[in-house]
Amino acid sequence: MTINKLQEAALATRLGIPMLYAIDAVHGHNYAYRSTIFPHNVGLGATRLVERIGAATALEARATGVRYVCRDPRWGRCYESYSEDPALVKLMTETMIAGLEGDIPPNYSIKGVPFVETGQTKVAACAKHFVGDGGTSGGVDRGNAEMPWKELAAVHLPPYSTAILKGVASGFVISDFEGIDKIKDANYSYSVEAGISAGIDMVMAPYKFRRFIRTLTYQVEKGIIPMTRIDDAVARILRVKFTMGLFENPYADVEMGRQLGSQEHRELAREAVRKSLVLLKNDGPLLPLPKYGAKILVAGTHANNLGYQCGGWTMQWQGQSGNNITQGTTILSAIASTVDPSTEVLYSVDPSAELIELGNFSHAIVVVGEVPYAEFDGDNGNLTIPEPGLTTISNVCDRVISCVVVLVSGRPLVLEPHLLSKIHSLVAAWLPGTEGQGVADLLFGDWPFTGRLPRTWFKRVDQLPMNVGDRNYLPLFPFGFGLT
Repeated sequence: MTINKLQEAALATRLGIPMLYAIDAVHGHNYAYRSTIFPHNVGLGATRLVERIGAATALEARATGVRYVCRDPRWGRCYESYSEDPALVKLMTETMIAGLEGDIPPNYSIKGVPFVETGQTKVAACAKHFVGDGGTSGGVDRGNAEMPWKELAAVHLPPYSTAILKGVASGFVISDFEGIDKIKDANYSYSVEAGISAGIDMVMAPYKFRRFIRTLTYQVEKGIIPMTRIDDAVARILRVKFTMGLFENPYADVEMGRQLGSQEHRELAREAVRKSLVLLKNDGPLLPLPKYGAKILVAGTHANNLGYQCGGWTMQWQGQSGNNITQGTTILSAIASTVDPSTEVLYSVDPSAELIELGNFSHAIVVVGEVPYAEFDGDNGNLTIPEPGLTTISNVCDRVISCVVVLVSGRPLVLEPHLLSKIHSLVAAWLPGTEGQGVADLLFGDWPFTGRLPRTWFKRVDQLPMNVGDRNYLPLFPFGFGLT
């Protein structure tokens, strides 16, 4: 396999120091075909449960990351955060690290140093990104985080200090992808000097790495950056490699491939989906829907699109559309396999008024939401449901007396002033991943709704940023809300 070939090259060098290979395993081992894709972190924040998911991810990936506090849903990385609430993020951070790295033994006397359980089942976790990244002005990715020290310390810092105390193994500081290259209003030489002098130990320079090596070497030779700073960085990196046991076991265990997409992990992901869904509205109550003798219309762009329900960071950086990206269960196929054969299920992405009226449907399920995105491509100043989603909701819910809307998104979206009144039942499904069966489990009553909002659901975008505890807190649905 590729990583083992790279490791062979590293070990063949003069010092024979093994390479540390990392991957963005944001919601499972999300770049590997057949792997289990778990709900994104915003959905996991609704479950208050992540340790077993960390352990499963470690088995499938053998390096992933704890996340940060997102305070503004306009930010394109908001779904990577568990919650707006630092206490909840802190709790999730603790349990995720324990799942990835193993739990520190009670008799482990040294606190705040890297820890990875010995054996072949754990990986090194990474506390990312830099503190305050979730509090940039206007929710702009890679923007400026301008706030008082008191706010930084109270809101953004706690998950990081918790991660350190839990032994998060990335005990060195690493830049973001091309981070040094993209420092604004500075020449490259100064960017390297400022970054390394500030304490960056490892630099992600994927394309212009020769330029970086030349620049850093020159600055060390000329005494611009002292050799003691380089020794400090190397010591930190080596400490983590020793902690991980890389010198003893540098190669990947190909037998671990059987863990990819195992039935046990898929059942865990399905459970996570069930616990992540939040029931926001249920007039009647309409839910749960009947399995027998009904005629159900399923509509919407996200009902039969595995890529859409997985979101960004799935097989590709920005995610993608389609059902062939990896293996999994779409929400439509989950519905079809859940209902009794006596129930007729008709699917149309964007059904016409004529089809709806002539169909005489007893119930409708509309599944719409955001298309996949990652990082700055997801920055969004209006947060409306993309078309044709809005039109589909109006067409279907105006004509079918029992209409359920399942919203697939990485954050709260605008529902007011008129849209919410059209919807009889509303479910926030976040970005559920490959196991769409977990959605059908709740729609048809095999399991109860238990998820609670990890984020405040705003009424209007001009209220943002708005978070629980704010003085003028007038949400559409408050933090922690969830019908049962």
